[in-house]
Amino acid sequence: MGETIAAISTATGSGGIGIVRLSGDRAKDLGQKMFRTKNNEPLDLEKHRYLQYGHIVENDHRIDEVLCVFMKGPGTYTREDMVEIYCHGGRIALSKVLDYCLRLGARLAEPGEFTKRAFLNGRLDLSQAESVIDLIDAKSSKAYDQGMLQLSGALGEEFRKIENKLMELSGLIVANIDFPEDDIEILNREKLEKISEDLDKRVNHLIQSASRGKMLKDGIKTVIVGKPNVGKSSLLNVLLKEDRAIVTDIPGTTRDSIEEYISLDDVVLHIIDTAGIRDTEDKVEKIGVERSVAAMDQADIILALFDQSRPLDQEDKNLLDLLKGRKVFYILNKQDLSEGSQDQEMKEFFQGEEVFSISALNKEGIEDLEEALKKLYYTGEVDSQDLAITNVRQLDVLRRTKKSIEAIKDAVKMDIPMDCIEVDVKEALDSIGEITGKTLTEDILDRIFHEFCIGK
Repeated sequence: MGETIAAISTATGSGGIGIVRLSGDRAKDLGQKMFRTKNNEPLDLEKHRYLQYGHIVENDHRIDEVLCVFMKGPGTYTREDMVEIYCHGGRIALSKVLDYCLRLGARLAEPGEFTKRAFLNGRLDLSQAESVIDLIDAKSSKAYDQGMLQLSGALGEEFRKIENKLMELSGLIVANIDFPEDDIEILNREKLEKISEDLDKRVNHLIQSASRGKMLKDGIKTVIVGKPNVGKSSLLNVLLKEDRAIVTDIPGTTRDSIEEYISLDDVVLHIIDTAGIRDTEDKVEKIGVERSVAAMDQADIILALFDQSRPLDQEDKNLLDLLKGRKVFYILNKQDLSEGSQDQEMKEFFQGEEVFSISALNKEGIEDLEEALKKLYYTGEVDSQDLAITNVRQLDVLRRTKKSIEAIKDAVKMDIPMDCIEVDVKEALDSIGEITGKTLTEDILDRIFHEFCIGK
């Protein structure tokens, strides 16, 4: 690497402790120049992974009272020599210590550069490195569990199995080209077909896991829809347990979408309260209605609200038509105002669908709704114990790999010459190599780690 890098590795803001981290060949030298024990001794490099108490000192001026640790490579996160300084939390103390590191010759680390070095030095494979950001950004314990599963190397192992199978295909093709006897070609084509079928299943399984992985990582995208004034914003506030949305008895109060994250035990909902869906001549409200309909197309679940205190009308029926073929929880609100005279009409209207009767005002029936939402995890629709693709880049690579594998399968069945099939195998290897690290370009690597925070 050459350069020694430094960065603040804890979040911005006040706190009890903040950490400044150094990594590289000169980390130990910088640590010794900066740190003094209470007996005015430098950092003891013989005490590997040992917290030493003292001060960061510049020209006899004490910058901060700290704990300092030296970690000798390769037994570190980056596999380089590292020094970590545990300062008082807060912007001033950390900035002073970091600035001193930079003035002594360290370079400010780029986003994710510590993890990038861990990858380049063989400490982590690329899927493990990418899982680090999932751990940091996890919004639920299940998302965190999935990140830990990937960090263990289990997902990287699946990618390597696909890569090894593709390399086996490549070997068979090369053998046929070098020794083109008929019996070898027949044998190789049988193996090619079998291996390509196995590859297709493996890649498909990972691609299909992406929808589950998206829910684990980003939460279940849950859109609240309904006519104006049916209680959508009231339901959002009840689920959030705070007054996030404006609630009035004036129809059309919500003109734009409101997005929040709600945690129901281990279940995270990325919940969106939308504008009321109705025919309107108001230009601003009309845009809100269009956005509501668009949000439905992107939703994992729709919470469709209806006012059970009033007769159902044509706008309700129009909404029901929009909901066909979608994952919908039908919710009858304003239970407190209903006299039960429309129960039969409601049953006929929803044609046997599971319906939740609630009062958002009195918070009645909310627990049943929340339990039904939680079951999406507990019934196995979302399971953090199984490997899932949570990374958009990896999903794109897998789709390109699948396209090449399908081309291989078709070519084998059509008896296309082996040297032509070799092109598709190479394309598949190049694609999967973007995940295993075999065919990574510097540009791709920079884009991956640019998403990380500085200091990780």
